[in-house]
Order: sequence, then C-alpha cells, then structure tokens
Amino acid sequence: MQKIRNIAIIAHVDHGKTTLVDKILHSCAIFRDNEQTGELILDNNDLERERGITIVSKNVSVMYKDVKINIIDTPGHADFGGEVERVLKMADGVLLLCDAFEGAMPQTRFVTQKALALGLKPIVVVNKVDKENCRPEEVYEQIFELFFNLEATEDQLDFPVIYGSSKQGWMSTDYKKPTTDIFPLMDAILENIPPAPIAEGTLQMQITSLDYSSFVGRIAIGRVARGTIKENQPVSLVKRDGTIQKSRIKELYTFEGLGKVRATEVSSGDICAVVGIEGFDIGDTIADFEKPEQLEVIKIDEPTMNMLFTINTSPFFGKEGKFVTSRHLRDRLYKEMEKNLALKVVETESPDSYLVYGRGILHLSVLIETMRREGYELQVGQPQVIVKEINGVKCEPVETLIVDVPGDVAGKVIELVTQRKGDLLIMEPKGDLQHLEFDIPARGIIGLRNNVLTATGGEAIMAHRFKAYEPWKGQIPGRLNGVLVSMDTGKTTAFAIDKLQDRGRFHVDPGVDIYEGQVLGEHIRDNDLVINLTKGKQLTNMRASGSDTNVRIAPAIKFSLEESMEYIQADEYIEVTPQSIRLRKIYLNENERKINAKKFISQ
Repeated sequence: MQKIRNIAIIAHVDHGKTTLVDKILHSCAIFRDNEQTGELILDNNDLERERGITIVSKNVSVMYKDVKINIIDTPGHADFGGEVERVLKMADGVLLLCDAFEGAMPQTRFVTQKALALGLKPIVVVNKVDKENCRPEEVYEQIFELFFNLEATEDQLDFPVIYGSSKQGWMSTDYKKPTTDIFPLMDAILENIPPAPIAEGTLQMQITSLDYSSFVGRIAIGRVARGTIKENQPVSLVKRDGTIQKSRIKELYTFEGLGKVRATEVSSGDICAVVGIEGFDIGDTIADFEKPEQLEVIKIDEPTMNMLFTINTSPFFGKEGKFVTSRHLRDRLYKEMEKNLALKVVETESPDSYLVYGRGILHLSVLIETMRREGYELQVGQPQVIVKEINGVKCEPVETLIVDVPGDVAGKVIELVTQRKGDLLIMEPKGDLQHLEFDIPARGIIGLRNNVLTATGGEAIMAHRFKAYEPWKGQIPGRLNGVLVSMDTGKTTAFAIDKLQDRGRFHVDPGVDIYEGQVLGEHIRDNDLVINLTKGKQLTNMRASGSDTNVRIAPAIKFSLEESMEYIQADEYIEVTPQSIRLRKIYLNENERKINAKKFISQ
C-alpha cells in the first residue's frame, strides 16, 4: 500500500500558489527534459491566463521519496470561495502561502478560517522573500495572531514555517540562507502532514468536484473516505436530500502528474475520478450497494448578490451570437449550477429572464465572460445585493475592505469610501504605503474600484471579503453623471462626435453601428441627454474657406465587463455578445423612458 499525503494550497489571490505548484511539478521530474510546459501550467483555461487568477481548483500528484503527494490548487479570490470550501474536504493538510510584503490579506483570513474549521494541519509558507521592503518576521507574527483569533487548536498553532521564493524556485527554513531547490518544503510536507487515514469498512466517497469528457460524459472526483472502490462495482448514490439511486462504476482513474491513469481499485485516503455514475451532483455520497451511509453534506456560504439575466432584445439581436433564445440561456444557466455550488438560478415572472445569485461581481462576470466566449448573446441588469430581514430589522451584507495606497492620496480614498457609508477602522503605515481598513456595505463596493483607481493614479491595491449581515445603512449615492443616449439608428460620424465633444466623453468611435436607446457616453451633467451621432456634414457645391478643418476626436473610453457592471444604473442593461459589450437603456424609445421613469426611482 503506497503512502499518500493529500494537501491543498490556499492563499490570497496573487500570492503565488500556481507558481509554487509549477515548481513542485518541475522538481519532482514530472516532465520530459525536452517537453515545452510554459508557466502557470495549471491555469489552463483562457480566462485564467488572461486575468492571472485561478478560477477552478485543480488536482495533480507528484511522487517524492516514494510517497504520493496529491496537490489541490485552489482559487484565492473570495468570490470563488465555493470552490475552496468543497475541495478542502479532500485534504488532510494545507500549505498556507503568504506574501512576505503584503502579509495576511482578507482572503488569507477567509480560506484559513475554512481550513482550521475542518481541523486541517497547516504549513505556513512565507513566499516572495526576494521582494524589496519584505518583512518576513512581521508576517510570521501576523499569521500567528490570525490563527489565534480564528481559534486554532494547540496543534494547529504549532505550525512549521518555510521561507522562500516560488518564482526563483527555492525554499528554506531560514530566509537569510537561501537554498537552491524547494525540497525543504517537500520534506516539511512529509514530516508534518498526516498520512491519508485508512478506514476499513463499507465504501464511502463524497463527490467534491466534476470533470467533463465528450467521450464518457460527466466524471465524479472525490476522495475515498472509507473502504475501497473497484471497477465494475455496484454502488448506491446518496443524494443531498437523502434519496438513493442504484448505479455501477464503469471506470476508475487516479491522478498522476498532470493527468489521470486507469486503476482497478482505489483504497481509502486516495483521490480518484469515477466514470459511469449518472445524475450525480457535488456533495452526493457514493456508498455501499446494500448498506449505504451518507457523509455530511457540504455546506456552502450563501450568495450575497444577484443579477437579472435575460435574452438579447436589442435591434442587433442575433447578428453575432450562436445561442440567442431563452431556451439556450436557461439550459446553460442550469448546467452551470451543477458544478458551481455558490451559484443559484431563480426563474422570474417573465419566461425570458432569470435571477442569478452569486458571491460577488467577479463570480458573476466570469460566468458572463465564459458564456459570451461560447457564443451566447444575453443582457444583464444592474447587480443588486441581497437584503434580508433578521429579527424584524432590514439587513444587508457588509464587507471588510482593505486598501493599501501611497500616503499622499490616502485622504482621497477615505473620502470616497465614507461617501459610500464606509467606516474607517484602522489606518497604519506599511512600508512606504498607508494601510486602510474599512467596514462598508456590499452595495458601496459596486463601482468603487474605478473611482479609487482614478483618484490614486492607479496605485491603490484593494481587497475585500464578506463580513456579516448588518442593519441597512441608508441611501448610497449612485453614479454622479448622466449618460449620452442615441436618438437614432445608423453609423456614427466623426463630424457629429466632434461637434458634441463638449457635452461629455464618448464610449464609441466614428464609423460604428449604433441603435436608438444605446448609451454612447457620459454626460458632463447629472441628467441624461439624447443626442444624434449619425448626422453627417451638409455638403454643398460651394466650399466656404476654412470650414473643412481636420476633426480632432478624443479616444473613446472602452469599459471591460466588470467596469460596465459597476457603471450601469437600474434603468440600464449591458448587452453582451461574442464580439461586443454595449450599454443600453431598458426602454429604447425616449417617450417610453419618460413614461416608465418612476419605476426606477424607488430602486
């Protein structure tokens, strides 16, 4: 029986998890000498590579000193907390990575809390000690304090610490004495992480993630908690609600390196992939055929935000997308719910619209971006926070916001956050930056990032995490300026844009197709202005001298999907197609907008 260690790598976003996994894979000689691997091997979908973040957790395994180490790479962003919570169930220990300069950040706290609650043994890795201004000793103290505040056990508080730099590929027990490889970390894993327990008895295995293959369909991944699982074995599938379905296992795979290898049986403690079981969901238990026993169902923190998803109803409907009907939209959202546990889809009174509940703006925008790349056309409304009534009091989600900014612009950030009902809790120097901590309603964070980055010249580092539901904080001012709305359908002209430049800043270039009711730019005043950008110059056969001067137009301001989601108001939609992101009014006709204006005032 081979020895097994199951370990999850957790950290705040961008503290070096995926880079460390790369180095472990290379050190344990997973690849041929001539194999082209590139960097961030595990961030294998386009969105992860573009954004430089991990969205979906991945499994790999390496052999070190005859011990099989299963490594689970997890996302660092709290919006993907649903991923972290369920995959920690497969681990016996965690590697907690922490940046030697930034220290313990909000998501570090979030993921650590989940790991300690499950009773996992931690190893702390203080990463990036090659950075300037780094402060490894202070960070170590900070983490110890964090563990203490999160009520860690004596054993968990007695954690080993490894210092190093994943990027340069070394780890050491003393940061002043760099080594040449990461083997001190691998030794620490073998010494401190308990071997996967072998539990005799009838089969129990919880499904904690999914894979999909176009040949065999959905594949269940999980860790065998008790007994052994064999090919061709009849089993019971115990659903979350306790109902039981009989099934049979067709094929079994274990993880080896970056891939999977076929196995005839897998014993308790190892992580495996199962093919052949129909109709399973994450959190279900694969149990003994005759005496099925259910494992405790995975509890996931509930969503804090929702958005309206609806079919595209603009005049340009169906020009760019492949999937445009409400049936396509419905099927795709329900398919996403199978593997994305923190997501919830609710049908509305309209057959074409769905309310999608998620953890935050990033969580929902990754879903929208994925759908548009698959060829879907849809429209989404303004993100709304979920309000609850607790003991007769109207309550809303409140977040802890941390901002690190240069000292000379800290005042601007404090002013922006307090306008949105934020309370300043901590202000202290951190290297050459000011470290600010606030409590702020989740509503206040929507649209805040753009304003803070503008005010600080792009130098602010922001992070936030959900804290709790607290009493409603009152009205928060929305967008300060109105928008420029198109009066006509047609192509924009440079002549019209040039003549209207003093009215605001545009989101469109000359020569672009637009339609009536589309949002074309930001007005300089607080009201909306209807404009005609399709008007050309009236040409005559007599040229007046000097009237044909060159047109000078300021470049259009292009919003990303997240920026658009934070920018729009209650009476606007974002139209998302595979090629474009357009902002539009819900009512395209100006008269209809005036008639329905009262609908949106209360919101």
